[in-house]
Order: sequence, then structure tokens, then C-alpha cells
Amino acid sequence: GIAPTVWHANEGHSAFLTLERIRELIQKGSTHADACETIRQSTVFTTHTPVPAGHDVFPHHLMDRYFAGYWEQLGLSREDFLRLGDTPESQGQGFNMTALAIRLAAHVNGVSREHGQVSREMWRHLWPGLPTEQVPIRSVTNGIHAPTWIAPELNQLYGKYLGPAWAERCDDTTMWQRVLDIPDQELWAVRQTMKRKLMSFIRERARSGWMQGQLQASQVLTRGTLLDPEALTIGFARRFATYKRATLLFRDLDRLKRLLHNQWRPVQLIFAGKAHPADEPGRFFIHEVLSFCDDHKLGGHVAFLENYDMHMAKFLVQGVDIWLNTPRFPLEASGTSGQKAALNGVINLSVLDGWWKEGYNGANGWGIEPLIGNSDIQAQDEHDAQQLYRLLEQEAVQLYYQRDLDGIPRGWLQLMKENLRTNAPRFCTKRMVKEYVDNLYAPAMVRTPSIW
Repeated sequence: GIAPTVWHANEGHSAFLTLERIRELIQKGSTHADACETIRQSTVFTTHTPVPAGHDVFPHHLMDRYFAGYWEQLGLSREDFLRLGDTPESQGQGFNMTALAIRLAAHVNGVSREHGQVSREMWRHLWPGLPTEQVPIRSVTNGIHAPTWIAPELNQLYGKYLGPAWAERCDDTTMWQRVLDIPDQELWAVRQTMKRKLMSFIRERARSGWMQGQLQASQVLTRGTLLDPEALTIGFARRFATYKRATLLFRDLDRLKRLLHNQWRPVQLIFAGKAHPADEPGRFFIHEVLSFCDDHKLGGHVAFLENYDMHMAKFLVQGVDIWLNTPRFPLEASGTSGQKAALNGVINLSVLDGWWKEGYNGANGWGIEPLIGNSDIQAQDEHDAQQLYRLLEQEAVQLYYQRDLDGIPRGWLQLMKENLRTNAPRFCTKRMVKEYVDNLYAPAMVRTPSIW
């Protein structure tokens, strides 16, 4: 069988693997201390979210039910065993899986630079007396698999101007400089083709749903059949977790209506996503968005696509003009949907959190500066909403509709090319895997236990 040198645990729910590895070493003759150190040195742990719901905490009575008799095999008492999952928040009443993982992994990382800093703050109590900046949690920013998410039309265009092996060299910053050589007319034509494909996909889904009796006639209109392929189209598609604030753009309805119904510069919104079945607030957000879609005052400019999946996601990240992301800072660990959109020439408009805090350079999209140091959620939402409206009204909409005599939005395409030049090579899986190998896997391999 396979005898791994390094074990990579993702999220706390996988952390029990460290205990079983310790038990196996002790069975082979190791002391508890030696087994723990061997496992620590050969374990990489990645935490993926600062949101409390993403960190499993089990009550002690549940741990007793399933682990009674097990901790002795680890050379531990019940108290010492439960202490592995202890945190100040649990007050000795809960077993935190993330705490267990961090304690038994010598190599720990978050999934963006900002998330690394947030994680150091969150877990600094595991290193009492150590300054936060010295807490040994580093970061490897997430990336996306370019061949999976690139539109066929854009793949062909990249092959023509970047080279047929562009996807294999997706982390090559020098290669991406060549996007500046792509003629504006060609890039714009391809982007418009991708947008029309999205609109056709949406209409066909609505037609099919109506024919199969899944949609009423009135619902067909709110599922995107009235969308205009010529209008500036904003996409928002992801998990409907409340911290992602899907309804932020609806905070000032009068202001939004003026944006959507501008006679010469119309805007339209496409939403898609799912909430966890147990996430009642997230499900309420979906119902709220659906109610806006049904509002005739919004005139068919807002659509919600049901049954969100990877197939639909591809059409959305390839076909919209702007990718909107409005998480409540600092809860966005990374986010990858915006990276997929960026690869396809879609412009990001996002709160400066997660990956976008690294990706944004002031000339490749738009960034919403979060309100830092104010714990008032309403104040945060109002601050971010005002910035969002301002960026749309004063910058994004105007730039999109600013055309030359050939009907080409030169300024928009300049923004698009800068986005591709700067973000495509930085946020791909090839760069990400290299960083994991160089910064985490290789150091973990230095001590290869002979016992394996």
C-alpha cells in the first residue's frame, strides 16, 4: 500500500487522523512523546475559514461515548486527552477539532495572506506568551484550475496570443504580459460571445423548467428570460452564508432602481447559490432575493437561478461583466469564484478581503475598503453599501458604456487586460501547489520517520 511521508489535513473535521497515527506508532513501540512529535513534524494542517460554524466543537459526553478506552491506547488520561481540544471559549466543556489539528501539526496555514493574519489572531492562545506576529501559522493563497474554468472561446484566444501551452504555464507572469497584445476588437468579440451563451443558457433553463411543470409562468419571467445581453450584467453566485451579504445591494432600493432602470446605461443582476439546509438565516436571504426578483418595480432586471451547481457556475463566471463579492470583513478566508471570473476577463468588484486584498492593485477592478475597528454590524453594512453604490454609479457603469466610434469600450478592455495580466498567473493552482510543496510539504519531509 501507500506509505505517505506527509499527511495533509484540511479543516478540523479531519483531525482525528493524527490520533490514530499516534496510536499506531505507540503500538509499534514508540513512547507517547516520541509518537506525538513524529506525527507533528509530518503533518500539514490547513484551516479554511474563520467563521465559527466551520469549526466543529463536540461536547465532552459525546467524546466519552466514542473515545472511552481509546485515550489509554494513546498513553493519556481522560483529562489530558480532552485537553488536546480545549480552547478558552469552550471553558472545559467542548472538544474543538481545529485546536486538536493545530496542536498536532507542526505546519499550519490559512488560505490567503489576510486569513493567515486572522488565524494567527484567532489561535494565538495556543502559544501563550508569543506575540501574534510570531504565531507559526503561515498562508498559501488558494488558486483555481485554469483548464476547468476557462471558456472555450477564450481558451482559443489565449492559445493564439499566449501560446498553445498557456494553461500549462498559467503561473508564468511573463507570458501573461502578452494579453496586452490581444486586439481590443477580438477580446471584446469573444467576451460578447460568452455573454450571449450565458443568456441562452438562462433562457433555456427557464423554458425547460416551465415545460416540465417546475416553474409557473410568472416565475419564468423572474428566472432571467427578460435579461438583456447588451446591458451591464453583474453576477453574484456562491454559498448563501449570511456573512457573504447577498442582499447588500438591496439596502437602498430607490438608489438601486435608478441604477437598474437608467435608460441609456441599464444594469442587471444575476444571483445564484444555495444555503446549507440547517442555515435558516442563509435560506431567508435566498427568499429575500427571490422576493426582489418578483418585484415588478425592478422590471426583470434581477434574476435568481435555482439549482446552482458547477455546470451553472461555469456559465456565470464566464459570461457576466462584473463579479460581485460582498463578504463581511474579515470573514472571507479566500474565495475562489472571483478568481475563476478574473481568468475569464470578468472584472471583480469586491470587499478587500480574502484573495482580492492581494489581487487588487487599483487598476484591475474595484475594491470596497472595509470599516475596520467598528463591531457594529449595521454600521459596517451601511459603510460598505455606500461604497458599492458609489463605485457602480461613478465608475463601473460609466466605464462600461463609454464606447468609441466602433462601439468598443476601450477603457473597460484596458481594465480587463490589467486584470488578466496581474491576477491570472497569481491565482492558479499551479502557483498554489508550488507554494505548498516549497513552504509546507518539503519542510515536513525533512524529518521522514524511519518507522514508516
